[in-house]
Amino acid sequence: MEPSIALRARLRKLLNEAIPAGGTEANTNFLDAEIDLLLTEADSLHGAASAGWMEKAGLLQGDIEGYSSGTEKYDLTSLKDRLSHALAMSKQYSDMEADAAGKDASGFMIRVCPPEVL
Repeated sequence: MEPSIALRARLRKLLNEAIPAGGTEANTNFLDAEIDLLLTEADSLHGAASAGWMEKAGLLQGDIEGYSSGTEKYDLTSLKDRLSHALAMSKQYSDMEADAAGKDASGFMIRVCPPEVL
C-alpha cells in the first residue's frame, strides 16, 4: 500500500498513537518512517493496524503495578492486561482484513440439470 498523509494519520488513530498537542512523532511508539513501513508492507489498512498492534505488544515492558501513599492506594494496569489488550487489537484488525478479503472472493455457482423430455 502506498503511504500518504491521510493513511498515516488514520493508522496512527487505529494504533492509538496520536501525536500529542505540541509534541512530535518522537513522543509516540512509531516514527513516521515506521508507520510508512507498516503501510508499505501491508495489503490493507487493517493489515497494517494488525501488524502495528503486534509490534506494540512486543514493546510492552513491566512497570510498577500498584503503590500506596498513606491511606491512598493506586493500581496501574498490569503488563498481562496491556499485553492481552494489544494482542486482542491485533487479532481484531487481522479478522477485519480476512473478512474483507473473503467478501472480495465470495461467489457461488449454480448447476441446473435440464429435464428429460420424452
